[in-house]
Amino acid sequence: MIEELGIRDLGVIADATLPLGPGFTAVTGETGAGKTMVVTALGLVLGARSDAGAVRAGQPEARVDGRWLVDEDGSVAERARDAGGSLDGPELLLSRSVSSEGRSRAYVGGRSAPVSVLGDLAEQLVVVHGQSDQIRLRSASAQRDALDRFAGAELAAVLADYRAAFERWRADMDALRDLSDDRERRAREAEDLRIALAEIADAEPLRGEDVELTERAERLGNLEELRLAAAQAREWISAEQSDEAIDAVGAIESARRGLDRVAGHDVTLAPVVEALSTISFLVADAAAELSTYLAGLDADGARELELVEERRAVLGALVRKYGTDLDAVIDFSEQGGTRLLDLDDDESRIEALTASVSDGERVVDELAARMSALRTDAATRLAASVTAELSALAMPDASLVVEVAVREEYTQSGRDAVSILLAPHAGAEPRALGRGASGGELSRVMLAIEVVIAGTDPVPTFVFDEVDAGVGGAAAIEIGRRLARLAETSQVIVVTHLAQVAAFAGNHLRVAKDSAGSVTASSVERLDGEARIAEMARLLSGLPDSESGLAHARELIALRHDA
Repeated sequence: MIEELGIRDLGVIADATLPLGPGFTAVTGETGAGKTMVVTALGLVLGARSDAGAVRAGQPEARVDGRWLVDEDGSVAERARDAGGSLDGPELLLSRSVSSEGRSRAYVGGRSAPVSVLGDLAEQLVVVHGQSDQIRLRSASAQRDALDRFAGAELAAVLADYRAAFERWRADMDALRDLSDDRERRAREAEDLRIALAEIADAEPLRGEDVELTERAERLGNLEELRLAAAQAREWISAEQSDEAIDAVGAIESARRGLDRVAGHDVTLAPVVEALSTISFLVADAAAELSTYLAGLDADGARELELVEERRAVLGALVRKYGTDLDAVIDFSEQGGTRLLDLDDDESRIEALTASVSDGERVVDELAARMSALRTDAATRLAASVTAELSALAMPDASLVVEVAVREEYTQSGRDAVSILLAPHAGAEPRALGRGASGGELSRVMLAIEVVIAGTDPVPTFVFDEVDAGVGGAAAIEIGRRLARLAETSQVIVVTHLAQVAAFAGNHLRVAKDSAGSVTASSVERLDGEARIAEMARLLSGLPDSESGLAHARELIALRHDA
């Protein structure tokens, strides 16, 4: 239940607080005073699309704050906490701001949240009915939704099972169709993949092999230069051709021996002698390594280079066909094996999907049949109950007919086409609401349906925006009575221009306007006693101080107490 609604700088409303609370609240006011802004404000705080044009002229933003009373352990409170919000006991604050540039922000329990969260909460908190909803009632989907709400929890459970089974069945059908339609292309892909994998397997590439071959080719291509340079270096380090040749090893060793003979006379020479010894060993090791290197140089480098280049050509061909480098080729081969298994398994998959589609259709058909039976039974009860309500809404000779026709094709909601028909008087042929009902009749039919459905699918709050359009006199009085009845189990907020409807409200709010220069500002006040009588008289006659209007207003107020 919404306890209070605060509105600032929305449309013509500068700053207003609407005390709402339980029961039936009527909102009245002169034309252009901003009654519709109350419904707009509720829509904003419940996630409706924002419009920068609704921001009051000259103001940076509009803001709406709604204070709700909710079950602290219920789904609404849980969703609010999931969004990061907090509750103050049973109180939940929902807020929405819209800037004059069009930016919109939402707040749940004091924390910023996506606007979609407000929409999620709205589905559990409020049902809003306006002129557009009367038009929507003419659509087949809205009529089916109304019947499903009346049918209650049993149908809702079957519908949930049906939709899950329908989605699985449709997914299997799509997969089967794709496999069957694509069989030839997949067969070609499998054959091409076999050829590619066989070619890669024949080459037996190894990761890093291309790098190693590049290095070997570089070495073999410069074999003589490497041999000459290594031989010359070895000769300079350690001459092996002549005992008289001067080399690095001999020179270093001579220097070491010379210093070693005199080192005993000066201790500072000892580190130098030690360093020369180390250098001597290192140079000797380098000479040995050069000898080993020369011995290992290929005798037939040209032949080996030819073999290396042939291998590089084979790997290069694989890279050009199957990847950006050799690692990519090997990755393609490894992944291609898995893909080939998948492609080769088409026949068994088609067989399994065919069986799954058949089983799925059987389940969908069984659940659709159960829904049809439940809807047919509910349709009879809904028609009888709404017809009784219409009689009380000054349509004593009208009758409602709810037809459930089973179609051939399955949809997400089953196989049923639901049609709500109205016979406005005895003996008349029932006609579709879109063709056989006036605006005033649609208003009463919609209200009658909500009153009946509330018995099986209660909603915390109903908001009606001029549900009495096109209605007057006795019919308006009965609409007021039925709204009061609905308010016994739900909170009801009604924007109305009829005193006959407002008379049955336990809480009467007036949107009043005043003018200052070119700016019109509206505020909201709660009416009691004579102030309420005067507003009722204004609604009846256009004159708040008309004696006849005041007398009639008092009669209407008395009607509420007698109801």
